[in-house]
Amino acid sequence: MYQLILSLHLVAVMTWFAALFFLPRLFVYHAQARDHGDEQAVGYFQLMERRLYKGIMLPAMIAVIVLGGLLVYLVPSVMSNGSFHVKVLLVAFLIGYHHVCLAYLKRFAATQCHKSAAFFKAFNGIPIVLLLAIVLLVVFQPF
Repeated sequence: MYQLILSLHLVAVMTWFAALFFLPRLFVYHAQARDHGDEQAVGYFQLMERRLYKGIMLPAMIAVIVLGGLLVYLVPSVMSNGSFHVKVLLVAFLIGYHHVCLAYLKRFAATQCHKSAAFFKAFNGIPIVLLLAIVLLVVFQPF
């Protein structure tokens, strides 16, 4: 049972990260289309962003949290590892990043987002850094 839940958790993590990488990239293209006055492209990006968030990103995040919680329930001794607590903190930052993405999605939909494409290119790097830190914590367990 543990291996099945772990496998599903890893698939959910990969799916969530794929969406966390792609949604800000869509924001880059959306900002560029907005700046060029391409209303048709802007509408297309709004549709893509909404579908990605609601259809993939949000369910994947929920699955990561639920399945991760089940793993801890099945092996509670993992909580004695200091690296686990740091990983949970980083996942909390990811959840915050996820919600910031939702805020930008809503601001774009309301035509109230004035951030540049360059801003979103930099913003897109945040989950990459967090993923690297989480993987290193899981593999090396330094604490």
